[in-house]
Amino acid sequence: MANPLSADVIARVKATAPALAVHGVAITQAMYARLFQDAHIKALFNQANQGPNGKQAQALAGAILAYASNIDNLAVLGPAVERIAQKHVGYHILPEHYPYVANAILAAIKDVLGDAATDEILDAWGQAYWFLADILKDREAAIRAGIEAADGGWTGWRDFVVADKIRESDVITSFVLRPKDGGPVVAHKPGQYLTFTFEAPGVEGMKRNYSISAAPNGKTYRISVKRETQGTGSRFLHDEVKVGDVLKVTPPAGDFFLADQPARPVVLLSGGVGLTPMVSMVEQIAARHPGLEAHFVHGALNSGTHAMGQHVRDLAKAHGGVSVTTFYSEPLGDDRAGVTHDVDGMVTLEWLAANTPLALADYYLCGPRPFLRAFVSGLSQAGVPADRIHYEFFGPADELLAA
Repeated sequence: MANPLSADVIARVKATAPALAVHGVAITQAMYARLFQDAHIKALFNQANQGPNGKQAQALAGAILAYASNIDNLAVLGPAVERIAQKHVGYHILPEHYPYVANAILAAIKDVLGDAATDEILDAWGQAYWFLADILKDREAAIRAGIEAADGGWTGWRDFVVADKIRESDVITSFVLRPKDGGPVVAHKPGQYLTFTFEAPGVEGMKRNYSISAAPNGKTYRISVKRETQGTGSRFLHDEVKVGDVLKVTPPAGDFFLADQPARPVVLLSGGVGLTPMVSMVEQIAARHPGLEAHFVHGALNSGTHAMGQHVRDLAKAHGGVSVTTFYSEPLGDDRAGVTHDVDGMVTLEWLAANTPLALADYYLCGPRPFLRAFVSGLSQAGVPADRIHYEFFGPADELLAA
């Protein structure tokens, strides 16, 4: 990633890092306030991340600080750039949207830093912004071109009919989606997600990401969604959406996916509804990788919340090289270790070290924030190289990276 910025610009941007560490969240909050004065720009964002706890503002502040601190070592930022570009493709963010962000962020820096934001500093940050924006735009264009060139590919929002709605557990329901136009669908990489925009009264313009929970088949996608008490999008899907309804969807996106040709044993590690991309992966393993050693390790509360367990065990049995271990942290009265599940309690790093090939495997992780924070850092501290720890995280694109 060549850096065309002058030494003077790099020095000015790096010199602002201490101020960003102190005032970064205030700057990003001011930026979003300016951006969202424009309704068509506001509509591009998942407003669930803009709540009172300021997750998105904090995540962006962390990302900006990381950029400022590493502007002379941009290779460090490669994974973050890819993740953000994939999110932008999902939300259908286009090159013409970038100037709005540039104007808002530069104005926000001036608002918060006042006289300390000199013309020279603002000019340096303007150059730094457009350098990064051009990298993102080029990557997004390449992603879109690859999707459009593939059989069943499309760009932007496409209408999908809900072909089936399947109750998987007390809290998780699957939705099978078929294109309204009757055409094929582009093959996703197992682990990727779809992005939805809803149009019904009360949820107009709401956008959500949901992992695809089935291997590619060229005809349909399946998502499996947990009904969250405070989740407006999930409650809409569970309570309002019926078979035959139409939903608008962008193509599969995401940098978390099973390798096309796995070179090492695979451990699929999930908590709660985080099993959905893992089901897509294990279906692909069962269909395409007969000789691959794989371990499906899942933590659920109990049999009431556990989804798709028998389906996974059937796939593992048919494959022959996939082991399945399920943990219940809060077993119900009729739940019995060795019958309904394998282990009482929660997945631990110690259990993984004793029962999975820690020194050899690729680890794929998806689950709640505490689950990911524990295992991403735990596996790294246990000696698993960073390039063998892959994770999916739904929320502001940089929150876990910044942390």
